[in-house]
Amino acid sequence: MKVLIGGAGRLGTQIAQVLSAAHNEVILVEQDDDRLAELAALPRVRLVAGDACDSSLLEHAGALTCDLVISATGRDEDNLVISLLAKRQFGVGRVAARVNDSENAWLFDQQWGVDVAVPAATPLISLIEEATGATDTVALLRLSKAGVEVIETAITEHSRAAGHTLSEIPLPSGTVVATVVRDGRPTVPGPGVRLQPGDELLLVSHEATEQEIHAAFQ
Repeated sequence: MKVLIGGAGRLGTQIAQVLSAAHNEVILVEQDDDRLAELAALPRVRLVAGDACDSSLLEHAGALTCDLVISATGRDEDNLVISLLAKRQFGVGRVAARVNDSENAWLFDQQWGVDVAVPAATPLISLIEEATGATDTVALLRLSKAGVEVIETAITEHSRAAGHTLSEIPLPSGTVVATVVRDGRPTVPGPGVRLQPGDELLLVSHEATEQEIHAAFQ
């Protein structure tokens, strides 16, 4: 599935991480250059600089071939514009929008191109469930709701972890390796698994930062 997300705040970024971990093609649009710089190392997510309310930018980003657009900015007016453009101009099959102010909820309907309206206090669990039918993705989103970060890191020939078993790698406190993807297939992350270049790891943590986790492996 090809997904475009407007807004790289905490919610938009977490959704991008989870959907990309589930091997979807993810495009994340953000106009804050500093925020984009922070996300430069986000694996398997295409970052696009600019305003997602700009139809020409959306077209350049690939909205015409998207299966799902999620407008997740902190401004309701922007989320409505993104939704309307996605549905009316680009014919996107599924459009979801974050509702920041409950008083504006009545606006988020089919007339504005919104298929699924999600209150700001609720992560987009219902959206992902409807759009993908992937229970594993929903489970990861529920971890995010509980304050658990879902983080990916890839092993290269230059990674310090290459050639070492998982038991030999000191992980930050509160961090667990959820799976190791090798040759496109997930493997059980037992302590004896020896990491190889090309491996992709999916970790969950309720304490460590993304930088701390990458430092442990890279």
